[in-house]
Amino acid sequence: MTKFGVIKERKNPPDRRVVFSPSGLKNIIAKFPNASFVVEKSDVRVFKDSEYEKEGFVLSEDMSDCDVLIGVKEVPVSALIPDKKYFFFSHTIKKQPYNRVLLKAVLDKNIELYDHEVIIDERGFRLIGFGKYAGIVGTYNGFRAWGIKQETYTLPKAETLNNQKALEAELSKIKLPNIKIVLTGAGKVGNGAKEILDAMKIKEVSVNEYLHATFEEPVYVQIDVLDYNKRKDGVIKDKNDFYVNPQEYKGDFMRFAKVSDMYIAGHFFGDGAPYIFTREDAKSKDFNIKVIADISCDIDGPVASTIRSSTIADPIYGYDPQTESEVDYKHPNAITVMAVDNLPCELPKDASEGFGEMFLKHVIPAFFNDDKDGVLKRAKMTENGKLTARYSYLQNYVEGKE
Repeated sequence: MTKFGVIKERKNPPDRRVVFSPSGLKNIIAKFPNASFVVEKSDVRVFKDSEYEKEGFVLSEDMSDCDVLIGVKEVPVSALIPDKKYFFFSHTIKKQPYNRVLLKAVLDKNIELYDHEVIIDERGFRLIGFGKYAGIVGTYNGFRAWGIKQETYTLPKAETLNNQKALEAELSKIKLPNIKIVLTGAGKVGNGAKEILDAMKIKEVSVNEYLHATFEEPVYVQIDVLDYNKRKDGVIKDKNDFYVNPQEYKGDFMRFAKVSDMYIAGHFFGDGAPYIFTREDAKSKDFNIKVIADISCDIDGPVASTIRSSTIADPIYGYDPQTESEVDYKHPNAITVMAVDNLPCELPKDASEGFGEMFLKHVIPAFFNDDKDGVLKRAKMTENGKLTARYSYLQNYVEGKE
């Protein structure tokens, strides 16, 4: 029998998401009778304590007799229970300075840490995450920003709506002009964005049509890395070549920027890849994009207008390409930027249910089949007070030497 604990989220601002909904836990018990669950009491969670109790789960403030503790965001050092297995997003794998103390405490307390971000298959692809919901909410927020910028319609904030269906219902009420919308990315985030565009019945067109034809209705194109990057030597190779040799490529996004009105950035940006557009590109009189929903949200990175992240409370700002600085989004020169970095928090119910389904499919079985696919082995960052071999590159970071 493995005893799992669903822990309370303690970060500020409060995060209402949870790894498992009450019905999600019932599904696990049905499939794995040797699993048992305790739910830590929480006053912030999107599902009330009483909803778990109604499904027969024990609620407690003491999680010390659980074997495995599962949360979403970082656990404060003071709340970590020694000698346990923990699952949460630790935000340490890129040596984030603000969480060095957390990783050091995990080691000092002899905790086995499994980071959701490194729950991957044997090819290195992530198995679980909130990306789809970031794509859904980010795209909704992009259209909300368009209405605010153009003063043509108003949409309620996503966080005031119950679920994806409610977002889609609000979007169905708006009327868009004949704009062109470019979407980068074909992973979980990009495809979450595509779900919203398709639900709005916006016509999807080919790259060629998008670049050269005019339309009597709004249209969008979903582009992948070889559409907006090209080899410097002009040779056409496959996508794998781009991932292996990104330094041999230069950006080719300007051909889209010339004809686009709105840009939804849902790509993954790899080390060494060319920027999608630079500050110089944005200065060009040919740069036509007026609203950017940057779901990927890399600060001072591939999307030059993203000079900071924004917040759910205050989601948009203006970027003046000529001065390379932030201005009011109503400024005549401004590109309107939506760069909220915790988008799934605005759709906590759907995001939690979807995350729990992935966790049940890919992670829970590993506890009962001797981890035959190596999922736990790959995601285990610490063991017996030390970093595992796969994560030994973090040793200097833990010691504060870099």
